[in-house]
Amino acid sequence: MNVRHLCVLLYLITSQAVAQGFAGLGTQAEGFSLPDPDRQLIFPQDHGAHPDFRIEWWYLTANLQDALGQNYGVQWTLFRTALRPDEPQEPMEGWHSPQIWMGHAGLTSATHHLSAERLARGGIGQGGVTTTPFLAWIDDWKMEGQPDLSKVTLFARGMDFSYTLQAATDGNAPLILHGDRGYSVKSAAGQASHYYSQPNYKIEGTLNFPYGAVEVSGDGWLDREWSSQPLSSDQTGWDWFSLRFDSGEKLMAFVLRSRNGDEDYASGSWISPSGLVQNLSQDDFSAHPLEYEKVAGRDIPVKWAITLPERNLSVEISALNPNSWMDTSVAYWEGPVQVEGSHHGTGYLEMTGYN
Repeated sequence: MNVRHLCVLLYLITSQAVAQGFAGLGTQAEGFSLPDPDRQLIFPQDHGAHPDFRIEWWYLTANLQDALGQNYGVQWTLFRTALRPDEPQEPMEGWHSPQIWMGHAGLTSATHHLSAERLARGGIGQGGVTTTPFLAWIDDWKMEGQPDLSKVTLFARGMDFSYTLQAATDGNAPLILHGDRGYSVKSAAGQASHYYSQPNYKIEGTLNFPYGAVEVSGDGWLDREWSSQPLSSDQTGWDWFSLRFDSGEKLMAFVLRSRNGDEDYASGSWISPSGLVQNLSQDDFSAHPLEYEKVAGRDIPVKWAITLPERNLSVEISALNPNSWMDTSVAYWEGPVQVEGSHHGTGYLEMTGYN
């Protein structure tokens, strides 16, 4: 779900609210707008920011290979969070703006996982999003391109890495609206977000590791999501999968874990090669950890089994690098995975709330 989904960290640091749910994502949304099941998403406007909602993210992950067939993963994320409600008709500017921005970047190989973080105050030009042309930025990190997001360029860097990537669809790839026309329910109590994806990017570019530059190409998946209270107060974290199969089919699935394991909430989307979407409930599929490893002092499930009987899917999901720990203000696991079993492919896995 791609959090997806940690920009609320800044809200926790600076507000007086008591955090509820993982990273405060279950905190009451008083004064903020709430997702509306009757709202129709409109593009390119909804590629931009929604300052009347409390939290939002632009989140691209990529599975890449070099000329020798070695696998890599990239994450580029921009989060927005509001310290208090902001009127979209007359948004406050300068230091009076309640908007705060946070960027996360990750670069992964079988032997290295590197991460970096940026923090910015809204209203002073240090971070933000525009739609025509599209530009999402924080400091010198950028995702920029066409207003319809059919082509974008990515750049991010940390102390010991950087990457520059060009991503493009074939021009006909549809946006994927999760849930009910982009209204994605996250709990039995009805918490929800607006959530859509563009999972059809072809990517090429350069990864700069401490040991040198690597030319790569592969596939990318962009997630867009905004809400004001996407979790219930007893949800402690999630496991989120974006999988791309050699058949051309795709699967987005997430499991939101509760303090009472019997009350976990799951949902997903099965995406056909042409972009048709089948909504999945927690009765349609299962996701279970198979193997754990000690990562950053935590027991992290780095191998999973996923079954979807209606699609004759039974696969094992394995981390390219088990140590794909994002050492950021709110830490979590995020990295590329390999898919084996009834279907073969690649994807990304995000896991939060493993303390």
